[in-house]
Amino acid sequence: MIEVRQLKKSFGAQRVLDGVDLRIEKGESVVIIGRSGGGKSVLLKHLIGLISPEAGDVLIEGESIARMTERQLLKVRRKFGMLFQGAALFDSLTVAENVGFVLHRERKLSESEIARKVDEALEMVDLGGTQDKKPAELSGGMRKRVGLARAIIYQPQIVLYDEPTTGLDPIVADSIDHLIVRVRERLAVTTVAVTHDMRSARRVGQRILMLYQGRVHFNGTPDEIFQSKDPLVHRFVNGISDPKESSL
Repeated sequence: MIEVRQLKKSFGAQRVLDGVDLRIEKGESVVIIGRSGGGKSVLLKHLIGLISPEAGDVLIEGESIARMTERQLLKVRRKFGMLFQGAALFDSLTVAENVGFVLHRERKLSESEIARKVDEALEMVDLGGTQDKKPAELSGGMRKRVGLARAIIYQPQIVLYDEPTTGLDPIVADSIDHLIVRVRERLAVTTVAVTHDMRSARRVGQRILMLYQGRVHFNGTPDEIFQSKDPLVHRFVNGISDPKESSL
């Protein structure tokens, strides 16, 4: 479904991705972990064509997108839904208007058909009856759910999650994790999630990739990564600082 080959990207003098290779199969749920500034979100944006690589390639269902024009990318992006870190809702729009935004913009469906799809998407994320509320009236967890409803309303094949549980308390984060799994199972979508939350990574991921110094340092199941004897992996998943690094 997704293949990345020797992907490289720098911002100024900083090399963020330095030869990333990975494959994600159709229907698989993969979590990407790594230190802050380690390139996780940058990698995610390459998958959907929001950033172009300096070198290497990104293939979606065997089709290279690295050198596509914006017009060509529109068709590819239709395969994706994305839940941004802050949900990225429009404050001036209602929940229903946020969720149905893309469908309204495309103007291919009637208002009644869009309303039906909005209702179905909100029911899937347990937010039925919130159509007329504004984002400011919602909790952080509810805003994340609205963002997810918007991401899945046109039934994408792939859903990307950028730090889906950041800023949420453990109970709400757990509910978001279960929701991600439910969406994957019900819609048979391929899931790619970036997270610092190791509990979330264990619950959501069928496979976990760890980025380090711009490359995939570890690739394995949740059990394999949590039982790993690799010092870098062990310290990261257990939240242990490196004694060789300078302290604050």
